[in-house]
Amino acid sequence: MKLEIDESRCKGCNLCTMVCPYRIYQPGKVPNRRGIYVPHLDRPERCPNCRLQQIYGRRLCGVCALMCPDQAIRWEKEKPYEPHNVVIEY
Repeated sequence: MKLEIDESRCKGCNLCTMVCPYRIYQPGKVPNRRGIYVPHLDRPERCPNCRLQQIYGRRLCGVCALMCPDQAIRWEKEKPYEPHNVVIEY
């Protein structure tokens, strides 16, 4: 599973940057076509509850998706054999 931010729904409130326990969201620096600074994902592979769910049997954290008032954050299922980075931090 991988995180996706729907830029057409995001209003740039940055609640996701405040609540994420893994600090994978960074405030946006470049405005989109509507002039909204959409947060960007800084190394989303750091989210162990998302990326390592199948390996360790964990459930998705979901704090960022629950706090998003516009439901702009969602998990997309990765294609089989799609390359991705996995970071295990101790």
